[in-house]
Amino acid sequence: MTLAVVILAAGKGTRMKSAFPKVLHTLAAKPLLQHVLDTARRLDPARIIVVYGHGGELVRARIAGDDITWVEQAEQLGTGHAVQQVLGELDGADRTLVLYGDVPLTDERTLRRFLDAAADTSIGLISQMLDDASGYGRIVRDAEGRVSAIVEHKDASPAQLEIREINTGIMTFDSRRLAGWLAGLGNDNAQGEYYLTDLVEAAVADGERVATTQPAHLAEVAGVNDRVQLAELERIYQGWRAEAMMRAGVALADPARFDVRGDLDAGQDCFVDINVVFAGRVRLGDNVRIGPNCVIKDAEIGNDVEILANSHIDSASIGPGSRIGPYARLRPGTELIENAHVGNFVELKNAQVGAGSKINHLSYVGDALVGSGVNIGAGTITCNYDGANKHCTVIGDNAFIGSDTQLIAPVEVGTGATIGAGSTITKDAPDGELTLSRAKQITIGGWTRPVKVPK
Repeated sequence: MTLAVVILAAGKGTRMKSAFPKVLHTLAAKPLLQHVLDTARRLDPARIIVVYGHGGELVRARIAGDDITWVEQAEQLGTGHAVQQVLGELDGADRTLVLYGDVPLTDERTLRRFLDAAADTSIGLISQMLDDASGYGRIVRDAEGRVSAIVEHKDASPAQLEIREINTGIMTFDSRRLAGWLAGLGNDNAQGEYYLTDLVEAAVADGERVATTQPAHLAEVAGVNDRVQLAELERIYQGWRAEAMMRAGVALADPARFDVRGDLDAGQDCFVDINVVFAGRVRLGDNVRIGPNCVIKDAEIGNDVEILANSHIDSASIGPGSRIGPYARLRPGTELIENAHVGNFVELKNAQVGAGSKINHLSYVGDALVGSGVNIGAGTITCNYDGANKHCTVIGDNAFIGSDTQLIAPVEVGTGATIGAGSTITKDAPDGELTLSRAKQITIGGWTRPVKVPK
């Protein structure tokens, strides 16, 4: 079977109260439409077709993919009308699956189960049982339990409004039959729209059995209509991620205060405190401990690393046994080899720090190669930028940099060298020697401190 996936993403999303198309609003830092596309791709379809409309050029600019066929729905006249626009793109596809760009959490396993259930019939739909079905189209079944029609809420009779089984909108069709049924579609309903769901009645009239499947979780078929619903789905999604991490062996201080906005892989016996945000691709080794309020993005964290509270790590690699924070910031290009200490209010950028080196207090080290066993005192700065270009500072193994030192790059501090506190180093410091630059200390006798002049 060759599969075409059609994703309807043309709606304006008025209730979002936003200038941006609804499908570009994000869940876990990823556009709603991107979630749907990622799920569709895991089904290995022959074609993916996205029907766009409101803000379409922005949608196409933000959503990448050479495998996407874009089809415009210039007028939003209903779901049936939207699918009519793609008929010319379905050549060669045996089966068509219709998804929605604002329904982000549908599981691939549910869709595979759905497609299997509908494999021997020309039409299928995913339904759901709700205690309160207000606003949803109702699944009407005959005396033998077979689906006979879908009736939209506004068109339903009082008896039909009592039905708890609702249509989720996710449907599949034999592609050859789909074109014929769409040709006979009308818009004689309360909305004056062409409903894709009306094809159920047409299929039943042709003697077709309508296959149905229900999702494992209601959230899989929940759409986003406003920011409240978006926030609700965000917490559901994060809850799923938290549960998966805990079942994989990660301890979370509070699963309700845990956010993954990308891909997170963790070893055994890791601990994550509250309000930690993981973004991009993050890999944690074994026995990693992360304190509260940290942000970790695109990072590789080795075994036995401790990251203390309020630290930010972005595009960095932290070797085993290292200790970071609190209040540390590791910017892109930072690499700690192993057993390094980076402490309070220290910022590193594009810096390689060797085994056992320490930068514990109030320092900035950027564009630098720091050897092993180095101690960098509080308030040290590598002055790497001359106003036009960046320059490198090299610090040899076992060097000691006194507090409040400025290293004016490009400059090299030799192996075993000592830099006296308060120095401004503009020339290379030799191996094993003490180098310092200070004005001579003097005391001025008889000096009087100024006093405030009365007004």
